[in-house]
Formats: sequence, C-alpha cells, structure tokens
Amino acid sequence: MRKTLLAVAALAALALPAHALQPDEILPDPKLESRARNISAELRCLVCQNQSIDDSDASLARDLRTLVREQLKAGKSDQDIKSFLVDRYGNFVLLKPPFEWDTAALWLSPFALFAVGGFFIWRNSRNRKTEAAPAAPLSDEESEKLKALLNRDA
Repeated sequence: MRKTLLAVAALAALALPAHALQPDEILPDPKLESRARNISAELRCLVCQNQSIDDSDASLARDLRTLVREQLKAGKSDQDIKSFLVDRYGNFVLLKPPFEWDTAALWLSPFALFAVGGFFIWRNSRNRKTEAAPAAPLSDEESEKLKALLNRDA
C-alpha cells in the first residue's frame, strides 16, 4: 500500500508543470519576480517553440529570462519589455501574437482548414447519396438480351 501511494505521488509530481527557472535567476524582490514570471510565461522559447521561456531548459530561454529580469531591475514596464523583445525577435517571440498582416495566416489557418475539411465531408456525403440510389429495373427488351447472353455462354 505504501509503495503504491509513493508511486502515485511520484507520478503526480511528474504531471506538474516543469519550470526551468534556476535558483540564481530568482529576483530578491517578490513583486519583481512575480512580474518576471508573468512576462516569461507569455514569451515563446525560440528553440523549443511550443514552450514559454519560463518552462524551457534551453540556454537561449535562460538568456531571455535573464534579460527580462535585467529590464525589470532597470525600471522598465511589462509592455516596454515585450516591445523590446518583439523589436528584436519579431512577433514570433510572443506565445499569443497579435492579429496583424504578418500573422494573419497563423490566425486564419485553423478556420481555413476547418472549411476545407467541411467541404470535403459535404462533397463525399453528397456523392454517397447518388451512388446509393437503386438501379432502375430492366426493361423487357433488356431482360431478353440478358437471358440470351446468359444462355449463349452456358
């Protein structure tokens, strides 16, 4: 029983989000550290691409976390820091980029794929209805020709 509980606790610990933040990166001021964590959670790791810099172990993510903390210590606002990073790396550095011309494909592609998929499903179901229609019965003349062909081959 005890081993089972220990195993469950270990698995539960693995399910928690991993934060790659190193102890030497943590700011002594809890308010600044909280702001740094909030900003880091909104920035994409440019190496991992699907993780925030707060969750990434990549060295570039560590450099970006350090840069965010340096900017906070310099008295910059959250928006100033994000703007600085966007100017430097582009909108791709944001996990939730704004809707602009250069990000339109990113925002609209799920809807386009949904529409294309819906069209193909609709077209496929329409084709099945026409294929499933019963064949018209043979006319008397066609029945006679069929019988003659069947008898000839036998």
